[in-house]
Amino acid sequence: MLKIRNLDAGYGKLRVLKNISLHVKPGEIVTMIGANGAGKTTLLHTVIGLIKPMQGEITFLGRSCDRATVGAIVASGCALVPEGRQVFAPMTVEENLLLGGYVLQKEQGRAAVLRQLAHQYELFPILRERRRQLAGTLSGGEQQMLAMGRALMSTPRLVMMDEPSTGLAPLIVRDIFAIIRRLREEGNTVLLIEQNAKAALGIADRGYVLEVGKVIVQGSAADLLANADVQRAYLGREKIA
Repeated sequence: MLKIRNLDAGYGKLRVLKNISLHVKPGEIVTMIGANGAGKTTLLHTVIGLIKPMQGEITFLGRSCDRATVGAIVASGCALVPEGRQVFAPMTVEENLLLGGYVLQKEQGRAAVLRQLAHQYELFPILRERRRQLAGTLSGGEQQMLAMGRALMSTPRLVMMDEPSTGLAPLIVRDIFAIIRRLREEGNTVLLIEQNAKAALGIADRGYVLEVGKVIVQGSAADLLANADVQRAYLGREKIA
């Protein structure tokens, strides 16, 4: 579904990603873990078109998207749930969701948007309860669900999530990861950037470890959980019970 080959990217002359290669197959949850500054967010921003590659190739569903616009990439079936939620605070919950359905409305009309809106309310019942509430007045967990629902309104094939558990209480984190599992059950593919490495690897099929802009380890989630170096650096202990 997503193939990245020998990718370099960054900001101005600053090269953040260095010769990155990875892939995501349909129906997978693939996670990328690494310390702050490793280049994880830069990678997602490059895939979605916010940053243009310095060199290398990105293909999505068999088509090159190295130089495509953000709108074209979203329309092709790729969506990003950004770090920090970035909801439109002065707008209501429902207005935020409908904004996420802009591409769908252009392609399939209002009825398709309303069907997708109903599906998001089924997936996130709290958003139905809060649909007339201003997004800026929601709790952190509710804003994260809204950011996820807004991205899903475009009916993406690939959902990329940037640190969805940041700043949330443990019970809310559990709910967020349960929703990510459900997305895969419904046929979505997920590329997950997450500092909570144990939780991410607990639901992922495969993973990559980024360090200073390079992939240093990759493998199945089980292999990464058992890797002593990964345990020491990202899981906080030598052995996992």
